[in-house]
Amino acid sequence: MARTQLYLVRHAEQDPTAPDGGLSQLGRVQADRLGRRLSAVHFSAIHHSSLVRAAQTADVIARHLPHVPRHPCDFAADRTPVPSSAQRGQYPDRWLAWLNDVPDDERDEDATALRAAVEHFSAVGSEDRCELLITHNFVIAWFVRHMLDAPVWRWIGLNQANCGITVARWDSDRPPTLVSFNDTGHL
Repeated sequence: MARTQLYLVRHAEQDPTAPDGGLSQLGRVQADRLGRRLSAVHFSAIHHSSLVRAAQTADVIARHLPHVPRHPCDFAADRTPVPSSAQRGQYPDRWLAWLNDVPDDERDEDATALRAAVEHFSAVGSEDRCELLITHNFVIAWFVRHMLDAPVWRWIGLNQANCGITVARWDSDRPPTLVSFNDTGHL
């Protein structure tokens, strides 16, 4: 039985005054604590969003995982799933106005890109695989919604702490498992 295990981590705290969107001092501490927590895990890869806050989080964590290859990954990009006009009926009316205001550069209509990310990372090969994905809150929420087979809109309200750890697992012979959600014991 082969297994794919994915650690999903929200980037560390962003400095709201940093023009490049980099980490705050607390964010650097969070990322270092996360790196120490994950140092015993045998990852095959670190994937991260290309946004500065995620890339800097990956830089700090990588000091604790020096032999693990890392790279920016489009599957980790900051995205907000929004329904197309044909799918708006799947979302409660109370969320539609908020979804209408999602900036164009974050919109993922009908979660097309997020569905592709789940498909990509959930692939189970002939050997076990364990990977780290440093990403954003709504991306993790989408994965959790998928793991729980919840309604399409149920990612809304699933909030991940900065540097919280969520672990998802796919086995070749059973349904997906949400191993943990938003573990912050290291912080």
